[in-house]
Amino acid sequence: MENLKTRLVAELRKIEGVRDEPAPVSGGSALFYRGKPFGHFHNDNELDLRLTKKNIKALGLSHPQGSIHHPDRTANSAWIEVRYNTPADIEKVCRLVRLAVAEL
Repeated sequence: MENLKTRLVAELRKIEGVRDEPAPVSGGSALFYRGKPFGHFHNDNELDLRLTKKNIKALGLSHPQGSIHHPDRTANSAWIEVRYNTPADIEKVCRLVRLAVAEL
């Protein structure tokens, strides 16, 4: 059975200019748009995404409670941890990624 990260990456590859590659700093894998990094995976169910403060606020998103990777991240950060736990969450994450790359 295909895991959710694999499904998500397959969908993200359909967005022109988006590539997944080994993360240069954190290990694991990262997302790039036309060579510019804009996200990285913490695990198979969490993407740390540079969405911009403006988009995070406009969408009413907040930093998830219980973060083990960025527990001290402020509400003013341009980055947000996005968790996905069901196949239905994949399209939601894809929409957020499209917003993120539109800002690059």
